[in-house]
Amino acid sequence: MKKIILFVMLAVAGVTASNAQSAKKGTAKVAKIEGAGMAFETETIDYGTIAHNADGKREFVFVNNGTKPLIITNTQGSCGCTVPTTPKEPIAPGAKGIIGVKYATDRVGAFTKTVTVTSNAEGQPTKVLTIKGTVLPDPVKS
Repeated sequence: MKKIILFVMLAVAGVTASNAQSAKKGTAKVAKIEGAGMAFETETIDYGTIAHNADGKREFVFVNNGTKPLIITNTQGSCGCTVPTTPKEPIAPGAKGIIGVKYATDRVGAFTKTVTVTSNAEGQPTKVLTIKGTVLPDPVKS
C-alpha cells in the first residue's frame, strides 16, 4: 500500500513539474523589431472534430512587437468558405490585435484552409495562417 501511495505522489509531482515548465515557455517575451511587427500566439487553429453547422468562428491573436504602428491592409481566405475579419485601426506598438475567421461548418468532412494577411510588418509583408479540422455529418435518425 505504501508503494502505491509513493508511486501516486511521484506521478503527481512529475506531472506538476512538467506543466510548470511548459507554462514558463509560453510566457516568453517576443523579440522587439524595428518598424511594424506581427507575432501570433499561434499560426494554426485546430477546430478538432466539430458538429455539422456548429459555430465556425475562431480568432488569431497577435501582438505588434515592433516600434511602429502595424497596419493590416488585407486578409484573404483561401476559399469562400473561410471568411476573415480585419482590424480597421492601426495596431500600436506593444498592443494586441485579433484577426477573426469564420469557417462554413455546413461542409462535412476534413478541411485545411488558409488566411493570407497583408500588412506593413517589417520582413513579412504577407503571413499565412491555417485553420483545420473535421466537420461531422448529422447523426442518422432512426
